[in-house]
Amino acid sequence: MVMLVIVVLSVMAAGFAYSMRVEMKLARNASVEPDMELLGRSGVELARYVLGTQLTIPAEAAFDSLNQKWAGGPGGTNDTLSEISLENNQLGPGTFSVQIVDLERTVNINTVTRPLLERALELLGTDAMGSSTILDSIEDWRDRDSNPRVNGAESDYYLNLSPPYVAKDGPFDDISELLLVRGVTQELYWGPEGTNRNTSAVSGPITSRPDVSAVRSGPAGLVDLFNTLGRPQINLNTAPREVLQLLPGVDEHLASEIIRLRNGLDGVPGTEDDTPFHSPGELINVSGMSPQLVAGLGAFCGVHSFTFEARVNVEINQYHRRLIAILVRNGPRDVQVVNMHWE
Repeated sequence: MVMLVIVVLSVMAAGFAYSMRVEMKLARNASVEPDMELLGRSGVELARYVLGTQLTIPAEAAFDSLNQKWAGGPGGTNDTLSEISLENNQLGPGTFSVQIVDLERTVNINTVTRPLLERALELLGTDAMGSSTILDSIEDWRDRDSNPRVNGAESDYYLNLSPPYVAKDGPFDDISELLLVRGVTQELYWGPEGTNRNTSAVSGPITSRPDVSAVRSGPAGLVDLFNTLGRPQINLNTAPREVLQLLPGVDEHLASEIIRLRNGLDGVPGTEDDTPFHSPGELINVSGMSPQLVAGLGAFCGVHSFTFEARVNVEINQYHRRLIAILVRNGPRDVQVVNMHWE
């Protein structure tokens, strides 16, 4: 009986200790929430300042590229942003780091044409039947009517799934909505090996965008090619190889040559010897480019970015959170916050 009483009391004591530990953690997290909010918003303001100031640097105002300060590059040694750091900024009780990604490195899914969508699915290895289903379903998802195309799907299809849901019948608000579209699999969205999937400690939902700083070793997925807010023209200086191949007439060889030329002698993006394009006309310097092709590409690409995603990673006493802000840069003194949310 004594041993039984001791065991019962031990279990009760362990349960009480665990409960108190959980309560203390919740109380600690609640106490730092106001500071986390201030740190996150401070990171957003820093991103706005860096993006706006970038336009005032004469030598770099004509283009946006990966070796500039906003993109995590070194920037100029004597410019206004030379002393600014986006990493590990100490403020009050915590630190914050800012990662800025331009959305013009990918293609806006809401404005993309069917031939370009078809080209994207071809690059990702989708067969003809699967491609037709996805193409029709994407168009059904973003159009305003409820009439399905031949191989598409509207609400009557999605309501028979488990769990049921309805078609958007409007523009995509988040690229992760593609996972709801008929025919789009996790493998197609993230890439066959899923290596671009965000699994960090500060990651948000399952559909979070990958960190651009991470090295992706596997093939691309839809999440690498499309966005929902960027302008129609892609930025030649920031677009990855797969996105460049979506341009009319640009194959894998030409896309690789574009990246090789802009990366400079060391072949590494975002370093001091990068040689970014100052205008689409400079594509004529790319090996294999014809004057006719360069003239035609002017309508599909540029060298500026206007829409950005700022990811602010905040830490206080080993408590991590990430604030995401969408920014639109209209000028040096006009960088607007479209929306913000915590992951």
